[in-house]
Amino acid sequence: MSISSERPVSAGQIYAALAALAAEPAADPEKRPEGPQEEDRLHLLGSLLAKTELEITAATRLTEEEEIEDVLETLLGWGEQVGADPGLAINVLTNRLQRTALQVSEPEAEELPPGREAAFAAVMTAVYTLSAQWHAEQGDTEGTRHALSGAEEALIDILQGIHDLRVAIGDGPGPETEADS
Repeated sequence: MSISSERPVSAGQIYAALAALAAEPAADPEKRPEGPQEEDRLHLLGSLLAKTELEITAATRLTEEEEIEDVLETLLGWGEQVGADPGLAINVLTNRLQRTALQVSEPEAEELPPGREAAFAAVMTAVYTLSAQWHAEQGDTEGTRHALSGAEEALIDILQGIHDLRVAIGDGPGPETEADS
């Protein structure tokens, strides 16, 4: 499930878009005296994505009734850019979910709190399930099995994380109590 851009934007174009939004990252003239380079492209795209997500969040009304209308409106704009290719949509969604999973997991943390662990597993369940469906549609039984195994493991991690969080707040039996049963 990979894609390539018909007209990839350059690091300079992305930097110009960020500058137009007053969101360009601070440049280190000693490190990059000639400005942004192509190896900066993904970092700059991440900055542009963050700026876009922050703008969407700021523009989304926070009432349950109106919020869904705002989300649907942004989804319409998203769909216009992605088009009618379901494989491309799955690829973009999977990529977004993987970024979300990494953000939820706090990569610098040695151990995640149980709620974050469960949330990470929930996102990964979606990644694996979308992947399984895509492989199934391609007739790839082995790829489907592999993705389903990942989804099942992630589901177990969700339940464990939820249980651990319940134990942490005193709503469930801890390991000592369970061993006595």
